[in-house]
Order: sequence, then C-alpha cells, then structure tokens
Amino acid sequence: MKALLKIPRCLLWLVLLLVTPATAVASECVVLIHGLARTASAMKPLIKPLENKGYQVVNVDYPSRKHPIETLAPMAVETLGVLRCDNPEKVHFVTHSLGGILVRYQAEKVGIEDLGRVVMIAPPNQGSEVVDHLRDVPGFSVFNGPAGLQLGTDSNSIPKQLGAVDFSLGVIAGTDTINPILSQYLPNPDDGKVSLESTQVDGMDDFIVFPHTHTFIMRSKAVIAQVLYFLQQGKFNHESG
Repeated sequence: MKALLKIPRCLLWLVLLLVTPATAVASECVVLIHGLARTASAMKPLIKPLENKGYQVVNVDYPSRKHPIETLAPMAVETLGVLRCDNPEKVHFVTHSLGGILVRYQAEKVGIEDLGRVVMIAPPNQGSEVVDHLRDVPGFSVFNGPAGLQLGTDSNSIPKQLGAVDFSLGVIAGTDTINPILSQYLPNPDDGKVSLESTQVDGMDDFIVFPHTHTFIMRSKAVIAQVLYFLQQGKFNHESG
C-alpha cells in the first residue's frame, strides 16, 4: 500500500484510464429513412428523442429521385442504414412515406438481419392514386424520379406487389392536408399524398391516426412520442393518442 501511495497521482489516473473499458455503445440501433424527394433533414426531429432513450441513431440520406425502388431499397436499408450501425443486437426502422416501402421491399426480397421493430409514418402501403392521375403530367417524372412512378395503384405498383409484413410493424397515418388539389384524387380521409386506407398493410401490429399532413407529420411531438412508445412496447399508446 505504501508503495502504491508513492506513485504520482497523474500515473494512477493513466492506469485507471487504460484498464477501465470504454462506455459501451447502445445495443439497439434505429435507422431513419426519409421519403421521396426529401433529405435526411426531414427526420432530424426524431434523432434527439431517440438518443435520449439510449438508441444508436443512423439518419439515412439517399438519392430518392435518381433510382427505382429495386436499387434504393438495398442502398438505403442496408448500405447506408444497417451497415452504419455499431454492432447492434437489434436494428429498428422509423420511416416516412417511400422509406417504408424500401424497408418492406428489402425485408421481403432479401431479409434484414437482426430486424427489430418498424414504425412507418404515412407510408403508401397500397400505393397512391395521385401517381395514377399525374404520372403523365409534364414534369411529374422529373421531380419524382423512377421510384415515384412505382408508387401508383396499378399493375406496375411496387407496394401492390409486396405481400403482408412478417415483422413487428406500427403504422402512423395523417388525416389533414395542405394540398386540396392532390386530395381530390384520393379517397377521403387523406393526408394530401396518401389516403388513410392506403397506409395500412396486412400483418401490421398496430395503427394510429393523427390530424397532420403528409409533409410535416414526422415533426409532431405527439407522433414522435408514439414512435418511441412502439419501439419500446410493440404497440401504440392509444390512451394518449
């Protein structure tokens, strides 16, 4: 003990630093995937609340307007998503709009390793009639890209070609719109881009609705609270919703 006391204090701190393990990273990762013609900034409001709950967070930024869904799905879900998580035990997903279809496509066609729970916000799970009506309008394909043309409800619809989900899924839908022109093409209620009915998919575990628009629904504090609740409980808190 006396010999130990003679060691300079700075050396003791160095020894403790070397033998003490680094703080472990969160064992569960949440991958955020934005929607069509958006960027990762659209999902930023979710980052801090998720990190405060102890999750690793990977906010994916992918070129949604440049490629078809068949290319975007492995890019966004796997390359820019799962592979950026740090040795997770579980990988969860929170998506907006097209992001949900990318997860469904990748899960069905390839599989997602260590897949946990998924929350889809305003997903076009049955496609959108907006695409059916506007696909031939000049400029539509330029703005929405190849993936946008695959989100209709006809025989070329990728969402319509996918089967029921076989993973833990909660869907959050909106019923308000700031675009009455697009809403006229949709069965009501709708969020301005997708009808309430079209957000749903066979196999989902839970479903909840908020009076928000497609464009801004992911910014809602109430929606974010439900995202956190589902990731932890596997269901939504309908009493507070």
